[in-house]
Amino acid sequence: MRNISLLAVCQALGMSCLALSITITALVGDSLAPDPSLATFPLALQFVAMAAMTVPASLIMGRFGRQVGFTIGGLLGIAGGVVACLAVIGANFTLFCVGAALQGGFAAHVALYRFAAADVAGPELRSRAISLVMVGGLASAVLGPELAKWTKDLFAPVLFAGGYAAIAAMAFAGLALVQLVELPPPISRTRSDRGRALREIIRQPSLVVAVVCAMVAYGSMNLIMVSTPLAMVACAHPFETAAFVIQWHVVGMYAPSFVTGHIIERIGVLRVISIGAVLILGCILVNLTGIEVLQFWSALVLLGVGWNFMYVGATSLLTETYRPEEQARVQAFNEFMVFGTTAITALASGAVFNVLGWQAVNLAVLLPVLLATLAVIWLARQRALAVS
Repeated sequence: MRNISLLAVCQALGMSCLALSITITALVGDSLAPDPSLATFPLALQFVAMAAMTVPASLIMGRFGRQVGFTIGGLLGIAGGVVACLAVIGANFTLFCVGAALQGGFAAHVALYRFAAADVAGPELRSRAISLVMVGGLASAVLGPELAKWTKDLFAPVLFAGGYAAIAAMAFAGLALVQLVELPPPISRTRSDRGRALREIIRQPSLVVAVVCAMVAYGSMNLIMVSTPLAMVACAHPFETAAFVIQWHVVGMYAPSFVTGHIIERIGVLRVISIGAVLILGCILVNLTGIEVLQFWSALVLLGVGWNFMYVGATSLLTETYRPEEQARVQAFNEFMVFGTTAITALASGAVFNVLGWQAVNLAVLLPVLLATLAVIWLARQRALAVS
């Protein structure tokens, strides 16, 4: 339990960095970018780097152990925060993009804490362990947006530079703490016991549905979330209110993790994923009803809870599809697909919002969520037929 708790704290620090970055990066990008349509480009670049780093991060952990991988991630986080802070002070958009990319590399490693929890817990408690480590992200609901407000004027008259200094500090704290976690050593194997070929593994229906649902969960959440601060400011809501809404969104993302693992054990992983999809559809509906603070707030809470059910459920489903010697390659494939989708949606979010408006951002999510729901229903029927 000690190791799970430490991993949860590391997750909290890492996700606080991401929550802080999401709260301010689009606004900083808007102030530094040569064109308003590039406002979310640094955030998109952060997710591109995150997607690109998922494969080497997973393979490095498979080869040298998770301790080494998380240490590399912490160093990237420190560097990313420092570079972005200097870029904001110097009003340098290009350097700001470099800092965002380094933060993306850090985020790729943070995303793997949930798999480390599964390794520590073992098969019988895997869903609960994943869920409990995700609880660590609940602290980021408070810490991230609050730090965005507290550090906004730290380097006045330059706004928001202090937020990136805070990211560097939290990355350093996470780097120190992860050294205390007792993680299993890398699996020793020869060429003959590498397990099945990846092309064979990814043909499993359960794996396909797990990856698709994780992609849709993160992509849908990201497309709406990234544009929300821009939409709220455009609707004359103050920055502090936008930060408050993001804060509650992150609460919705991680508070259910106290019970998500238990719910999966009780009603099954596919039902939990389906409930998450319905909640995301509810978010879309609420966002289309108006632009008052209540609509933004309630929609993002629904979005957060829906993401949690879909993402934790998809992660649990994924862990059923591979053997221990195959985990590094399968996790690398999954993370690349998920965060590649996240990068595309982060970049598209600003462009769709600026060209087509807030309603178009929400409607763009509708079809992928419906398709993911149909995929889950199909897999449930396949499993039922196999049993009968």
